[in-house]
Amino acid sequence: MKTKLLNVLTVCVVTLVVLSPGLVIFGIVWERHLELVKSQNLACEINKTSTDALALAPQKEGTHSSQTSIQSSDRNVVHQMLTVAEQYKFATILQWFFLLTPICVGLGILFYDRYLVHRAAVLREQVEMLERLWQQSIEQ
Repeated sequence: MKTKLLNVLTVCVVTLVVLSPGLVIFGIVWERHLELVKSQNLACEINKTSTDALALAPQKEGTHSSQTSIQSSDRNVVHQMLTVAEQYKFATILQWFFLLTPICVGLGILFYDRYLVHRAAVLREQVEMLERLWQQSIEQ
């Protein structure tokens, strides 16, 4: 049963190792694509708000009100960019978590199995040593 479990685990780990670089690259490319689309949408919104602000602004105080509307739109863009950056960081952490968790679980099972084999061998050696000592004490 243990050999079957070990074989299945080995196949899963090897498959994960083979497929993970492709999945990571696809995830990075997809995130960059989404960032590009969001930045293009933000650029279009900025252009619309700045043209709307200039069209609606009065002529005498047009420079002051247009500057404040542009500054507020710039603040909105910066805030949205920071939000996108935080989401990107969270997505990256999540990707690494899902990538490393099965690998760590598999390695943990493998090392624990090796540890149990080692402990059994040490116990067997101790029992053999105690049997020899017992035989020597009987012979004397």
